[in-house]
Amino acid sequence: MAHSHLICAQLLCSCLLLAALLMSCFIIIVSAINDTNRLALFTFKVEITRDPFGLLNSWNDSTNFYRWYGVICDRRHHRVIILDLHSKELSEPISSHIGNLNFLRLNISSCTNLLDFHFHYNYLVGGIPVELGFLSNLQKISFAMNRVTSSIPSFIGNLSSLKLISCSFNDLNIGFTLPNLQIFSIVNNHFTGSIPSSISNSTNLMMLQLSGNELSRKVPSLANLCNIEALSIFYNYLGSGRSDVDDLNFLCSLTNAANLRKLLAHENRLGGTLHVCIGNLSATLIDMSLGRNLTSGEISREINKLVNLQRLLLFHNLRLKGLIPSYLVKYQSLTYLDLSSNYLSGPVIFPVAGNLLYLNLSRNHLSGVLPMKIGNLKHLVALDVSGNILDGEIPSNLSNCDGLTILRMRDNLFHGSIPQPINSLRSIEELDLSNNSFSSEIPKFLEAFQYLEVLNLSYNRLEGLLPTQGVFRNVSATFVAGNEKLCGGMPKFELPECVSRNSKNKGRVHKLKLIVTILFSLLGITLIVTFLYLCWLKMKRNEPISSSLDDSINRCFSLTNLIGVRSFGSVYKGLLQENRIVIVVKVLNFTRHDALKSLKAECEALKRIDYKGDEFKALVCEFMVNGSLDEWVHPNLAPNDAEGHSKKLSLLQRINISLDVASALEYLHYQCESPIIHWDLKPSVDT
Repeated sequence: MAHSHLICAQLLCSCLLLAALLMSCFIIIVSAINDTNRLALFTFKVEITRDPFGLLNSWNDSTNFYRWYGVICDRRHHRVIILDLHSKELSEPISSHIGNLNFLRLNISSCTNLLDFHFHYNYLVGGIPVELGFLSNLQKISFAMNRVTSSIPSFIGNLSSLKLISCSFNDLNIGFTLPNLQIFSIVNNHFTGSIPSSISNSTNLMMLQLSGNELSRKVPSLANLCNIEALSIFYNYLGSGRSDVDDLNFLCSLTNAANLRKLLAHENRLGGTLHVCIGNLSATLIDMSLGRNLTSGEISREINKLVNLQRLLLFHNLRLKGLIPSYLVKYQSLTYLDLSSNYLSGPVIFPVAGNLLYLNLSRNHLSGVLPMKIGNLKHLVALDVSGNILDGEIPSNLSNCDGLTILRMRDNLFHGSIPQPINSLRSIEELDLSNNSFSSEIPKFLEAFQYLEVLNLSYNRLEGLLPTQGVFRNVSATFVAGNEKLCGGMPKFELPECVSRNSKNKGRVHKLKLIVTILFSLLGITLIVTFLYLCWLKMKRNEPISSSLDDSINRCFSLTNLIGVRSFGSVYKGLLQENRIVIVVKVLNFTRHDALKSLKAECEALKRIDYKGDEFKALVCEFMVNGSLDEWVHPNLAPNDAEGHSKKLSLLQRINISLDVASALEYLHYQCESPIIHWDLKPSVDT
C-alpha cells in the first residue's frame, strides 16, 4: 500500500516537472514571438518616410507594443492580428519585415471570407493586386484618393458578389461588365473613350459616378438601369460638340428609372434641345444640372412636371433663348436656380415660395425692373442679376432678405440712390453695383458691415464724401473708379479733397444770384427790343408818304408856287414828277370854321357837273402789286410770282394783316359820317 502511494507521488512529481518544463518553453516561445512582433513593427516604422500626423511616435519601448497606435493583438497572447493605419497619409512602400507578424494573413488571396476591402485616402502606388480576383465573397472595394495607376483588371468581373467599386481620384482607365454592381464610382481619373453600352447590363446599379474623366462620344441608352438613383457624368467630353445634333436623347432612356433623384451632366459637349420626355423623368428627381453644354431652343415647359425639383442648373448654354417660363413662379421646393449666361429675354421670373437660396440670372438679355416679390425670398443667400438690361431702383423690400451674403447687380441700368433698407443686409460679404447709374452719396451704414469683403461701386454717378471706416479702409477690396464727383476717402484712392459745406453753399448762392441776374437782364432786354420793334412797325404802318414825296410837297407849298389866297384857303401850283403834269392844289384854312363846309359844297358841285364826252364810268383806286390776299393766305393754290418765289406769310405778317382788316372794318362801321357795311368781305376780294 505504501509502495503504491510512493509510485503515485513519483508520477505526480514527474507530471508537475514536465508541466513546469513545458510552461517554461511556452513562455520562452511566446516571449520570442512577441519580441519578433515588436521588432517587425519597429522596422516597419523606420521605413515609413512620411507620417504627417505623428501617429507612429507612440511606437517606442516606453509602452508595450500591443498598446501602440493602430496595433490590435489577441487578448490571450498579445500577438498582432490587425494593423489598422488607414487614411493616415503614410508614404513609401510597405516594409517586407511585416511578414514577421506571424498571425497576420499576409497573402491577401488567403482571405477568402473578406467582404470589404478599403484602402482609400492614402498614397498607395502601383496597380491593383491580382490576388483580389480570388476573393469570391468580396462585396466592396475602395481605392479612392490614392495614386493607383494602370487599368482596372478584367478579373474584377469574376467577383459576382461585388456591389461597390470606388476608384475615385486615381490614374486609372476602365472597361468591364459587372451584373450585380450597385455602386460604381470612378470620379476624377483619366478614363477615356466612350461609356460602354454594357454598363446597362448592371440592372441593380443605383449609383453611377463617371465625372471628372475624359470620356467622350454619345451617352448610350440607360433604359435597363431601372434602379438608378444618381447619375453623375459631368466634367467629361461627352457629346458631339454640335448644337444641331441630338445628344440629349439618352434622357428619354431614363424615363423607366422611377427612383432617379440626381441627374448631373453639366460641363460636357451635349447638343440638341431639351426633350419633351424630360417631363417623364421620375417625380422624385431633386437635382438636375445640364449647364455649360450646347443646348439650344427654349426651356421646355415639361420641366414643370418635376414638382420636387430642388436644384435646376441650365447655365452657360449659349443657344438657350426665349422667356423664363412662368411656371417657375409656382415651384415650392426649388432652392437653387442657375440660368446664367444664356440668351434669355423678357422680365425677371423666379419662384416666390420663399425657399430659394441661390438665384443666378446673370449675363442674359432680361429687361424691366427687379420685381418687388424679391422680398418674399427671405432665405436667399446669393442673388446675381448682373449683365442684363434691367432698370429702375433697387426694391426697398430687398431688406427682407437679411441672410443675403452675395448681391451682384453690375452692368445694368439701375438708377436712384443706394436705398436705406439695404442697411438690414448685415450678413453681406460681396456687394457689386458697378456700371449702373446710381447717384447721390454713398450711405454711411456700409461702414458698419463687418462681414463685407468686396464692395464694387465703380462707374456710377455717386458723389460726395467717400467713407473711411470698415471696408473702405481696404483699398484692394473697395472699387469706386468712374465716379467723378466723389472726394475724400483714404489717400490711396487718390480722390480730390472735398470742399467744405459752407463754401459749397456760398458758391451755390453766388451761382444762383448770377443766374437770376442774367435771366432778368435777358428778360428786360427782350422786352425793350420787342417794344421798340412794335413801335417801329406802328410808325411804319402810319407813314402816309415817302420821304421823296415829302420833299415834293414841301417844294409845292413854297411861296414861289403860291397862285392866290382865298377866304377859305390858298391855291398852289404843283408838278407831278412821274409824267410832268402841272396840277393845282387848294389847301383849306381850317382856322375858319366854315372851311370844311365849303369843301363839301365844292365836292358836291363837282359831283353834279355833267361832263361832256363819251360815257365811261370807272372807280379808280391804287393798284396793289402783291395781288389778292387769297393768294397769300392759301399759297398752295396760287401760282408762284414772276421770279418763281412761292407766296408765304409768316405768323407776324398774318397778325398784322388781321389787325389792318379789323381797323378798316372799324373805320367803315364807326368813323364814317354814314356807316358802311361791306357785304362781301373775303380774302379773294381784299387786295
